[in-house]
Amino acid sequence: MKIDVQEIKFVRYKMLQNKIKVNKFDIISLFLILIFFGIDRILKINVIKKIQSEQGDIFLNDFINITLNWNRGIAFGLFSLDTSFLYHSISAVILLIIIYLIYLMVISDNFGKIIISFILGGALGNVYDRLTYFAVPDFIDFHIGNIHWFTFNFADIFISLGIFVMVIKELILKKNT
Repeated sequence: MKIDVQEIKFVRYKMLQNKIKVNKFDIISLFLILIFFGIDRILKINVIKKIQSEQGDIFLNDFINITLNWNRGIAFGLFSLDTSFLYHSISAVILLIIIYLIYLMVISDNFGKIIISFILGGALGNVYDRLTYFAVPDFIDFHIGNIHWFTFNFADIFISLGIFVMVIKELILKKNT
């Protein structure tokens, strides 16, 4: 019995080709992640430089100020303690969530890939800050009079939009099925 090496190579190639299928939404999703990450990075860098050069807050209008706060916790400053163990634990959990989101993105439909791109782009922006600065720079201070919302950044906006649309999508899909 003679073994044909070319045939084995062809079978291996076909097996790989069937396992790895990249469609245009995968590329679009990756591009969106990079765009959201880039927007977040550029804005954070510019705000940090601007506030350091101005030596204080920037007042835009009666509802929004640019105020730099270094967030060592999770969303909205929750669990902001000065213990490195807790900080590193939170960072590890966030990295695990990002890995899970990548898995969800791979198995999602095209619309789901776009939604998860928002979340991943923002999450990667905040994780980058956690690894670089050991804190996340939050700077958008929305307020009405003396009532202030939590300070946030554009990564938080991307994450919140993605989660909001994901929840709406799931609610609509459950009603239609």
